[in-house]
Amino acid sequence: MSTLGFLLCFFIFLGLNSSGYSQNVTSRPSVVSIGAIFTFNSTIGRVAKIAIEEAVKDVNSNSSILPGTKLNITMQDSNCSGFLGMAEALQFMETDIVAIIGPQCSTVAHIICHVANELQTPLLSFGATDPTLSSIQFPYFVRTTQSDSYQMAAVAEIVDHYGWTAVIAIFVDDDYGRNGIAALSDKLAERRCKISYKAAIPPGSGVNQNVIMDLLVKVALMESRIIVLHASGDIGFRVFSAANYLQMMDNGYVWIATDWLAYILDSNSPLPSDTMDKMQGVLVLRQHIPDSERKRAFLSRWRNLAGGHLGMNSYGLYAYDSVWLLAHALDAFFNQGGIISFSNDSRFLSSEASNLHLDAMSVFDDGPQLLNYILQSNTVGLTGPLKFSPDKSLINPAYDIINVIGSGIRQVGYWSNYTGLSTVLPETLYTKPPNRSSASQQLYSVIWPGDTLTKPRGWVFPNNGQRLKIGVPNRASYREFVSRVKGTDMFQGFCIDVFTAAVNLLPYAVPYQFIPFGDGTKNPSYTELVNSITTGVLDAAVGDIAIVTNRTKIVDFTQPYAASGLVVVAPFKKSNTGAWAFLRPFTRSMWTVTAFSFIVIGIVVWILEHRINDEFRGPPNRQIITVLSFSLSTMFFAHRENTVSTLGRLVLIIWLFVVLIINSSYTASLTSILTVQQLSSPIKGIDSLRTGNDPIGYQEGSFAERYLTEELNISKSRLVSLGTPEEYALALKNGPGKGGVAAVVDERPYIELFLSTQCTFKIVGQEFTKSGWGFAFPRDSPLAIDLSTAILQLAENGDLQRIHDKWLVKSSCSLDNAEIESDRLQLKSFWGLFLICGIACFIALLIYFLQIMNLVRSAPTESIATEPGGVRSRTLQRFLSIMDEKEDLSKSKNKRLNSERTFENDRDEELGSKKRRHTDLATGSNSS
Repeated sequence: MSTLGFLLCFFIFLGLNSSGYSQNVTSRPSVVSIGAIFTFNSTIGRVAKIAIEEAVKDVNSNSSILPGTKLNITMQDSNCSGFLGMAEALQFMETDIVAIIGPQCSTVAHIICHVANELQTPLLSFGATDPTLSSIQFPYFVRTTQSDSYQMAAVAEIVDHYGWTAVIAIFVDDDYGRNGIAALSDKLAERRCKISYKAAIPPGSGVNQNVIMDLLVKVALMESRIIVLHASGDIGFRVFSAANYLQMMDNGYVWIATDWLAYILDSNSPLPSDTMDKMQGVLVLRQHIPDSERKRAFLSRWRNLAGGHLGMNSYGLYAYDSVWLLAHALDAFFNQGGIISFSNDSRFLSSEASNLHLDAMSVFDDGPQLLNYILQSNTVGLTGPLKFSPDKSLINPAYDIINVIGSGIRQVGYWSNYTGLSTVLPETLYTKPPNRSSASQQLYSVIWPGDTLTKPRGWVFPNNGQRLKIGVPNRASYREFVSRVKGTDMFQGFCIDVFTAAVNLLPYAVPYQFIPFGDGTKNPSYTELVNSITTGVLDAAVGDIAIVTNRTKIVDFTQPYAASGLVVVAPFKKSNTGAWAFLRPFTRSMWTVTAFSFIVIGIVVWILEHRINDEFRGPPNRQIITVLSFSLSTMFFAHRENTVSTLGRLVLIIWLFVVLIINSSYTASLTSILTVQQLSSPIKGIDSLRTGNDPIGYQEGSFAERYLTEELNISKSRLVSLGTPEEYALALKNGPGKGGVAAVVDERPYIELFLSTQCTFKIVGQEFTKSGWGFAFPRDSPLAIDLSTAILQLAENGDLQRIHDKWLVKSSCSLDNAEIESDRLQLKSFWGLFLICGIACFIALLIYFLQIMNLVRSAPTESIATEPGGVRSRTLQRFLSIMDEKEDLSKSKNKRLNSERTFENDRDEELGSKKRRHTDLATGSNSS
């Protein structure tokens, strides 16, 4: 309704004359009227006017398209004014226009798209690049050029390619500028980059130069040095002039201009030298137009058409192709029986609107059909393929990336929506599979502002007189890491020295000041310290800050400069060997499995040897003693019984290998227990702490409290906060029975410093988390990246170790500070050996039982049938009987002897035949 009201106001302005309801219908008319709306007195408009007129002439002179029909075009100058554009569009609707070429400006397009929707008249815009001109909201708007969403995707990929993370956007504050920069923001966000500052310039050529100057002064005070300029020609050159005056075109800056600069360079080249001097090193995007014979031929004609004083640009080529695109669509429309007919909308004939003379408005009845033919076009123009994707955008969007150098420009690469950045022509890449790998994203070297080939860092510290506010924990304990110098705002310690050494390695100055965090009477909360960065209270945090998951979600950390992780420290006592020390090398489970294995091996060997070995036969009590004595004697390799069967020998060999390993390990462990001082603690590690109910100490302010409660599910009531090393020692000495703790959980660097002077406590178990200490900065801070590189340099040149030795090397206790580990051999260390032995026993028994079953099946049926009981019972009895009976070895020996005699006879016979053949050959040779 608001759109209709706006239209009604404009009809009053136009003073349309009243006319009765009418409708004209034509089949294939001799003349088809089309309109064009653009800005005549602009760089794009001057080129487009000539190109559109020439395209109409070419269409009318070509008999293969629209035979018998001529195009009649009427052009209107909108001067990029929405008011004039609306008025001219309404005037077109009085003259039965079937389509409009244009508009050129996005501001005008937003307004007259409403008219096109109501009157079903297609708009073919060769210059409105605003991404928000959606085909869904404005179905009759057909963009015959590329949307700025693709251009901003190219800018974002360039920014990401060079490793920059933040840009400053300078733009004209209209639909074209605002919406283009909004698209840039979205594309940058996809690559974890951002627009750090938006500088809007009022639209219109009457902008005061002081406004631009003040705006650039604000930009110069910002951190980012990557500037994207999305403007029009007049304002863009004035920005460059002011930037050059403020020395913002010098070394360290990066300027990326959208295609507004490209079409000016193409149409007005060469520009005056003083203008070019103010743009040296600028990167420019230009819509990529594939080379072709038709394009070269038209450019040759263009020199005569333009009189040699106006160069062709990409928008002029798109304007030319827009006319041809419409001509092909009209030709298809007429070939399919389409009829051009117009009618008045009944809404415009209502009594309320009759005094406004709306009956002159004509609705194109077959506008939807013509629109479909336009969108279904598949032809080739001067700009390449004229084909639309499902979202009504031209296919294969691509841009040239050019560098302003001296008095001209230099091509440094291409961007296409198909493969991204490349030094290869996009049309060549279209024939290959898409490749978006980082290795394929390439550009030629760029000469940046300041006439340098070195890639600018892309950011500096804001030149606003303010220093970085760096929060430092004001600790009450372990002051060797970080501590405040009394009476001053200065800090010292291991962490501070690492930070200052890293900052000194940076190739630029970093103005900063340390801000104490905490009152110094107790350790502050490090989580709150990190949160102060996200709220903007602090610019960074330096200290013994652990890099843990929940903190990395809100800030960026540098490369860790110290290894860390949670460990358990507990009191210990010296343990005596005692009378039962020989049992200590193995755990209870290890002793149980070993004893069971000896018995199993004895039984398996007895089964395999019982039928054929007299040493494993006899009365039951004798056989039981034989099994036990054989299995236990293998422990010392002193078994008297010989194994006869192949399977028995195989099992025994594998078992003896297992026994050898077990004996060696037992001997080594027992030797260590009896000769080396042993330390013991009831706490074996974090697992024993979790399963118990004893209180656990942790350092005040540490992340250990959160980890123990949230990750390990330890009740908070069991946790005791401790502030100083002295409190650690007292709580551990008292123990749970006297109001102390069973163990303390803290980070390794603190514990190592604590144990350097406390000799009655030890680390038990393994370190159960892996992390490190780093310096915290806001997300995507470039300083975090540079400091990470500096920390790596400190580690490589040895300075990091020297700083560590300066602050943290203390006198050590006389006893060894090694961690208390379990000195008993675990079953898990030998399960592989037991598994191999078990598999060997299983295979041997399986083969043996298969042999027995074969004997059962081969037994005479009569002998089984005579036995009492059922069939299964008789078969089982026969199976056990065969297992128990002694095998007659004489038969097998006779078979073996017979086979040997047969083999010898065959061999003698073969030798005899060879000897006879040799004799016959000798006789034959003598006779000859």
